[in-house]
Amino acid sequence: MRQLFQVRKALPSGIHAFAGILAFVLPILAWSIVSYAPFVWHPLVEITESGDASLFREGSLIEKEAFKTESRRISENGGKTPKGIPANPVYLPAPHEVLSAFYTAFKTEPRRPSDPWLHQSLWHSVTIIFWGFAISSIVGVPLGIFCGTYSLCSRLTEPFIDFIRYMPAPAFGALCVAIMGIHDAPKIAIIFIGTFFQQVLVVSNTTRKLDIAIIEAAQTLGSNGINLIRRVIVPGILPNLYKDMRILLGWAWTYLIVAELVGAKSGITSFIHQQSKYKNYDNVYAAIIMIGIIGLATDQLLAAIGHRIFPWQKEKRTGSLTILLQFIKKRAA
Repeated sequence: MRQLFQVRKALPSGIHAFAGILAFVLPILAWSIVSYAPFVWHPLVEITESGDASLFREGSLIEKEAFKTESRRISENGGKTPKGIPANPVYLPAPHEVLSAFYTAFKTEPRRPSDPWLHQSLWHSVTIIFWGFAISSIVGVPLGIFCGTYSLCSRLTEPFIDFIRYMPAPAFGALCVAIMGIHDAPKIAIIFIGTFFQQVLVVSNTTRKLDIAIIEAAQTLGSNGINLIRRVIVPGILPNLYKDMRILLGWAWTYLIVAELVGAKSGITSFIHQQSKYKNYDNVYAAIIMIGIIGLATDQLLAAIGHRIFPWQKEKRTGSLTILLQFIKKRAA
């Protein structure tokens, strides 16, 4: 037991895999208990028979106290009392309903002909993330490397960047719409603003962590300027820079919903908004979980690519997706 709580010590492989699976199982288990065990929560009653209650309709959700009061009144008057079963609010669908929505949401035609299908909304959101993060990286990574390499560049840019990064990206939404219109450009700009300033500071900090002895040795051998950056500094920081980019890509995903609310609603945010308006909360949960799955799958794919590109940097800890695949293989063997 003591081995499980040793500071910064690797877990045994079996426990490591099991704990990784539990990280997903435990939240789903808690959700299932709240959804399926009436004695845990279930503050409402779903009407199965309305009886003589004129205000009740079959399938409607009524607060327990209101249901009891109306049932008591009808019973005292000799009428037919309504019947119902314990239920949760409509905004908390059960796991099986959300699981079903993963299929039905893709097959259900939009209510309005002008609305996109779910797969179209997802693809649109992915393109927004891609362009926003790509533009941010094209500008932010070189600037961060220069800031981490040259003190003058750092002093000329980082104070202002440090000032801007405390400003919430959504605060620039109105300006982005006024300048760029209501379509995709301001959404990409919000992703850019949300990641660029953090990116410059993170990359510059990673660049500064490169052992100065390596740089001094290269300078002794005659390497300077762009040649020093291209042949020494970039290769030296590349493994850690790659990890930084993975983390910053996740940061970009957190701005997606806010970005897609700027101007004309679009992408998965538009789908979530419409489904919540129609009270199809199973579709809302499914769409939110889809964002998490896409983000996690992307991160795990990048981690696998990173292990191939930088085999000497391979971490002992295995990603959650890899753990799950290993568990399935063991069960199938």
